Amino acid sequence: MRIKQAIDRIPGGVMLVPLILGAICKTFFPEAGDYLGSFSKGLITGTVPILAVWFFCMGATIELRATGTVLRKSGTLVIVKIIVAWICTMLAARFLPLEGVQSGLFAGFSAIAICSAMDMTNGGLYAAVMQQYGTKEEAGAFILMSLESGPLMSMVILGAAGVATFEPHVFVGAVLPFLVGFALGNLDSDLRQFFGKCVHALIPFIGFALGNGIDLHVILTTGISGILLGLIVIVVTGIPLMLADKLIGGGNGTAGLAASSTAGAAIANPMIIASMVPAFQPAAQSATALVATSCLVTAILVPIVTGLWARMVNPAAAVKQDPVDAMVVAPPVAPTAR
Repeated sequence: MRIKQAIDRIPGGVMLVPLILGAICKTFFPEAGDYLGSFSKGLITGTVPILAVWFFCMGATIELRATGTVLRKSGTLVIVKIIVAWICTMLAARFLPLEGVQSGLFAGFSAIAICSAMDMTNGGLYAAVMQQYGTKEEAGAFILMSLESGPLMSMVILGAAGVATFEPHVFVGAVLPFLVGFALGNLDSDLRQFFGKCVHALIPFIGFALGNGIDLHVILTTGISGILLGLIVIVVTGIPLMLADKLIGGGNGTAGLAASSTAGAAIANPMIIASMVPAFQPAAQSATALVATSCLVTAILVPIVTGLWARMVNPAAAVKQDPVDAMVVAPPVAPTAR
């Protein structure tokens, strides 16, 4: 059986398929973890420790050295994405209840959902798309995008928007595994290679544990809202990113559009942040469902619209390949969820 190949055909499948399986477990067998106990319970409920190991290993894959072109391109995209997410989070904090909208077309929308969906780019998706439609330097820009990964930037944005207050030691605790991995990976290339092998392998376990925090009944009530959130992410972040790519990054807008996605790793952020700030707990489950749907929607649409845009602005250089082929996503975070 070619299970892995089948999963790879699904946008973000390495994260999303286990997540769906975990959600099925949560919905129909909510007491499975307590009943089975031991290691099985650890797999079902171990979101935080699994993410901690993954975050450490991901830090080890980030190289300190990078060309000026890569830094300019990726720095521009990362900063603009963060600024847009911050503005949208401030607006959400002002007009939406902290626990999220309870009904209607925007059911589940909250500051934590909007922040998580917008502030992290699917680095693997970006790299795959830009290898098709961009330059080598543009494809390499996903390296700096990895710094967005994890809850730290979402915490910074939520704090700057006045939605939440985090003690300094909480920030340190959130980023310390990444920094230790980053340091070790740059001190020893063998360690970078060793720990780097774990990044992809841990993604299904992260997805399954995250899924066990989602009741499918919540997705049924927020499905349309999740699709809407995904479309909003593409439009609201895509336009500023395209302009920044053209005016600052020296590109033609293709790289900016390719970065207008939701990372798979962002699915974890609402639950992680809610564990630190109890005020977010009422919104965390629906926010997780919304972000998961947004990840899937953007993983499907971003390669298509990027391919169409690339062919329009530079037909001679555009790759003669169906843009749908780019939807085989490297893990949607860098390197992933993303």
